[in-house]
Amino acid sequence: MIHVKHPAPGPAGEPAPVLLDGFHALKHALRFGAEVRAAVAADRRAALDLAAELAPDLRDRLADLLVEGDPAALGGPAGRAHPTGVAALAVPDPRPLPPDPRPAPIVLLDNPRHLGNIGAVIRLAAGCGAAGVLTTGTVDPWHPGVVRASAGLHWALPVARRDPDDLPAGPLYALDPEGEDLRGVGIADDAVLAFGSERHGLSPEVRGRADRLLALPMRPMVSSYNLATSVAMTLYHWLAGHPDKPSGAVPSR
Repeated sequence: MIHVKHPAPGPAGEPAPVLLDGFHALKHALRFGAEVRAAVAADRRAALDLAAELAPDLRDRLADLLVEGDPAALGGPAGRAHPTGVAALAVPDPRPLPPDPRPAPIVLLDNPRHLGNIGAVIRLAAGCGAAGVLTTGTVDPWHPGVVRASAGLHWALPVARRDPDDLPAGPLYALDPEGEDLRGVGIADDAVLAFGSERHGLSPEVRGRADRLLALPMRPMVSSYNLATSVAMTLYHWLAGHPDKPSGAVPSR
């Protein structure tokens, strides 16, 4: 088995590489232009067979990248090896938001706290063709735990942290229990869709800037939805009015 060494540091000021935990994270990152510095498979032949089955477009690139070794050497979570036995390191690369007029809404997570929830939102936003995911607060949206939960889809769309007073242009729709029923509202393509934190909801700053408050339909006595579920319901409502999407609203590089 090959001994795996960490890659040499990049240029001064370049962000440290983040872990891609599992074959699917590596697959998505490569498809959307990530710079992969190292890639390891516990069983290289098995990993390439998986690529031939699930990602034949990447099979040759993976054959050049993958070395056989212990994926834990790249700093994966202690005590938990990914079932695919694959791990990689890639350089974070936050891209700019698309120029106006935007082809799809931006998702704004207002002071989120749960790394897994943030990653799940990025994953579904990429699948729905959203124009980007922004966060406020102290949690880094490129934290390795968030990248792990996104299955490597950080490179599929803009992901960045913003201050509440530095939000992009466009109507701001904030999800709030006191808002009007989402089902009766059309969501503009250039909207910013704001979702509050898992425990405290929207901050006063973001709620106060909202052009409209929207509420998700919910059975009485049910207190809330999971954050990622709320984002999924809202983006699906937008998609339902646009049968031509997602259609490459955020092109890969």
